[in-house]
Amino acid sequence: MSTSDHSAAPASFSVSVADVELEPEDLDPAQIVSGEPVVTGKVLWESQDGRQVRGIWQITPGVVTDTEADELFVVVSGRATVEVEGGETLEVGPGSACVLREGDQTTWTVHETLRKAYHISY
Repeated sequence: MSTSDHSAAPASFSVSVADVELEPEDLDPAQIVSGEPVVTGKVLWESQDGRQVRGIWQITPGVVTDTEADELFVVVSGRATVEVEGGETLEVGPGSACVLREGDQTTWTVHETLRKAYHISY
């Protein structure tokens, strides 16, 4: 970040990922394969152009599909299996750092309510 960009950025901050109160988020019923998963989240920061987003996201047990953006996330709690179509099957749990590529077609099998801190680039 250049010095001129820095002056427009929000103040630095810290949050307890486990304690942030999350808000309901829509989940397209067409994405649900099984169960009754509920998604909640909280955007902590978004770039002025909307191309970068940082926040916290949570999903309860169930199986869902998704088309991914470029994302780095770290799991804080919970456990899931993320199947990447044509690629790896990722087992993620507390402390896992995961990178997903834009366009990845994924199937998430959430075994225990999963909470993650993320950075997405569009």
